[in-house]
Amino acid sequence: MPVPKNEYLSEVWKDGIFNNKVVFCTGGAGTICSAQVRALVHLGANACIVGRNVEKTERMAKDIATARSGAKVIGLGAVDVRDPNSLNKAAARCATELGSLDFVIAGAAGNFLAPMTQLSTNAFKSVMDIDVLGSYNTVKATLPYLAQSAGKHQSDGTTPCPSGTGGRIIFVSATIHYTGLPLQTHVSVAKAGVDALAQAVAIEQGPLGITSNVIAPGPIGGTEGMERLARPEDLTASKKRIPAGRLGTVKEIADATVYLFSDAANYVNGETLVVDGGAWRTHGVNPGGSFQYPDFLLSDEVVAGVKGGKKAKL
Repeated sequence: MPVPKNEYLSEVWKDGIFNNKVVFCTGGAGTICSAQVRALVHLGANACIVGRNVEKTERMAKDIATARSGAKVIGLGAVDVRDPNSLNKAAARCATELGSLDFVIAGAAGNFLAPMTQLSTNAFKSVMDIDVLGSYNTVKATLPYLAQSAGKHQSDGTTPCPSGTGGRIIFVSATIHYTGLPLQTHVSVAKAGVDALAQAVAIEQGPLGITSNVIAPGPIGGTEGMERLARPEDLTASKKRIPAGRLGTVKEIADATVYLFSDAANYVNGETLVVDGGAWRTHGVNPGGSFQYPDFLLSDEVVAGVKGGKKAKL
């Protein structure tokens, strides 16, 4: 049964804006990436998602295809982003079977919780290989097709290209490396590398018409990451530190993806779009302190019990 549209896409987008476009996505069977691809398919695109698990990837491809009647979605399992040859073959098959390769989402990632004292060199390397090397391999495998697509879909910023947009890549990153986070040394370093890679692609490939941007999701509810990496009691504390007052949804990541691939983002290149409700800006908030966030702010109480408190106005 098709997933309800309101779970992966807002109503503001016009149907058909990605007609005849093709998106290639690594990690496409994951909770966030599958929503990104599903939104693009709903709006007219065809897709190729790749992953290591054959059954999971093929099953998700069939599920995503229900987003639009007549949609073509290929699921390629047994594809390891750490293996350049594996990705090269997948990208070539995507372009051959679907007719082009216009958009890329580099979403494959690895994550687990561990302090540095328990983080082995091999474990650290594994995350670096999947996130950083895997993203680089994705770029190398798809770059020729992106350049070709970009050449066909140029805009002068005033008159949109009649055939729509193309030649765009999005890297799925995170925000934890902005301030640092315990138990996530490996992921912090890897995501910093992904961000740097995205910027390098923007600079070097921009003259060819290719745009390269990053989406940095914050805490997104209902995802595999949240289920594996957070205790239920920790989620309650996390929500209180988010200025928006709630966890995000995969739909909100998908909407950001549609924006960056759409005509509205023709001049957006080398940027990071953080979609986290303002969460990373409160990483320094102490949930166990006297001034509970956001309760103390909402209470309108006067700061008391500290020498630096300001006297209340009478």
